[in-house]
Amino acid sequence: MTAGFSGDVAEHYARFRRGYPERVLDTLQEYFSLTPADSVLDLGCGTGQLALRFARRVRSVLGMDPEPDMLRLARERAGEQGLANVTWVLGADTDVPALGALLGQASPLAMAVVGQALHWMRPDALFRDLRPLFRTGGGIAVLANGAPLWQQDSVWSGALRGFLEEYFDTELTSSCGTAEQDLIRYAEALGETGFSDVRSTAHSYTDELTFEQVVGGLYSAVPAELLPTAERRPAFEHRLRKALPPGELFPEQVRVSALVGRAG
Repeated sequence: MTAGFSGDVAEHYARFRRGYPERVLDTLQEYFSLTPADSVLDLGCGTGQLALRFARRVRSVLGMDPEPDMLRLARERAGEQGLANVTWVLGADTDVPALGALLGQASPLAMAVVGQALHWMRPDALFRDLRPLFRTGGGIAVLANGAPLWQQDSVWSGALRGFLEEYFDTELTSSCGTAEQDLIRYAEALGETGFSDVRSTAHSYTDELTFEQVVGGLYSAVPAELLPTAERRPAFEHRLRKALPPGELFPEQVRVSALVGRAG
C-alpha cells in the first residue's frame, strides 16, 4: 500500500467517500456468523467507513492503515460516535505477519475485511499471511464499493474522465479493483492460498450526486502531491463544471460486491 492520501485528501475522503449499504454488512455477518464476542480486522481502513460500522456488531475492531491522517480522522469519528472498542494501528498489508505475532493464538480473528483497498496490496502474500489468524469459520471479505467516478458507464463519467486525462496528462485505465476481472483474480488467489467456500455477492443501487459530491469524491482519490492547491481549486472546479454535461445532479449506478472465503 502507499501513504499518498494525507492532508486535504484524507479530509475529503472522510467527508465524501460513499458508505456501504447495511445489507452488505448483514451478508458478511451471516456468512462469518459474527457475534458480539468476535474480533474483526479492517485492513486499509481509511477513515473508518467499515470499521466503525462493524464496531457496533462485534466485541472489537482493529483498524489498520498506512496513512496517519486517515487514522487521525477515523479516531476522531470513533470518539464522536462514542465507540471505544476500535483500536487504530499504523500499518500496511506487509505488516500483517507482525500483527499475527501480536495477536497470538489467544485472540483469533473472525474476519479480515478489505474495503476497496486490495489494489494497493499484494493479494497472494496477504492471503497467505492472514490465513493462520482466523478462528474456526473465519476468513476474508474483499469489498468493492462501486466503480471510480471517472470509470462509469454514463455520459457525465466519460466527460469527467476526458477532463482528468487532459488535466493530468495521463490515461486513466485502472478500475481500482472494482472490475469483474479483478474479482475473478482475487477469487483465484483465495483458492490458491487455501481458502474454501469462496463466493461473491453483489448489491446494486442508484444514486444522484451533486457537483460538490463529484468534486469531493474526486479530491478524495487524487494523491496528495497531485491535488490542486487550495488557491487553484476554484479555477479547477470552474473548468470541470464546464466540461461536464449541464444539470444539477449526476446519476450513478453503484454495484457493491463482496468476495468471501473461509480459512478452514
